Amino acid sequence: MSEKRVSPKKSKWKKLFWLLLSIDIIIIAVLLAFIFWPVQGADMPAKHNVDEEQSSSFTIRTTRKNLDELINAYLDKLLQDSKHHYKISLEDDVHLMGELPVFSTTVPLSVHLEPIVQKNGDVVLKQKSISIGLLELPNKKIMEYMKKYLPMPEWVAIDPAKSEIYLAVTQMEIKSNFHVKVEHLDLEANNIAIQLKVPYRTLGIDPINTNGQ
Repeated sequence: MSEKRVSPKKSKWKKLFWLLLSIDIIIIAVLLAFIFWPVQGADMPAKHNVDEEQSSSFTIRTTRKNLDELINAYLDKLLQDSKHHYKISLEDDVHLMGELPVFSTTVPLSVHLEPIVQKNGDVVLKQKSISIGLLELPNKKIMEYMKKYLPMPEWVAIDPAKSEIYLAVTQMEIKSNFHVKVEHLDLEANNIAIQLKVPYRTLGIDPINTNGQ
C-alpha cells in the first residue's frame, strides 16, 4: 500500500493553525488567572455611612398652616411664567385646586389626595376624589390631563394608572445643599415632622475634623 503524502503547504497551514489555537488558549487562561486569582493581603474598603460622617440631622415640627404657606410660595415661584396655575390647601387631606384647558376654554379642577409617607422619606399622594367642572370624565383621564398641562417640579411625578402623585422630596435641589425627608405627616392631627440634613461643608466645616482630630 502506498502511503498518502501530505503536501508541505498543507502541513505548514496545519502547524500554523495549531500554533494560533495554542496562543488563544494561553491568552484566555492568563486572563482568567488575572480575574479569579486571589490577591494575598488585600483589604476591602471599610463600609461607612457618608451622610452620618458629613452631615447632621435635625427634626423640624411644623403646622399645616406653615407648610401650606411654604408650598404655595414655592408654587407661585414655579408657575410665575406659566399660563396654568394651581394651588394646594392642606386640610384634613391635600386639596389641589386649579384649572385645566378643555377645548377652547378652561374648567375648574379639584383633587383631594391622601398623603402617605414612604420609608425613604418621600411622599405618595393617593387620589381620594377628583372632579373637573361639570364634566363627567374617568379619573384616569383627568389625571392624564393634569400630567400634560400642569407644570410640576422635576421631583414630582403624576401616575394616572395608579391614581397617585409621587413627591420625591429627598431629591429636591436646595441652594443650601440641605437634604429633606418627611418623617411624619398627619394632617388631621396637625402633626408634621420633617428631617433636615445639614452637610458640614455647607457651614465651612471639614468633616475630617468633626471627631476632634
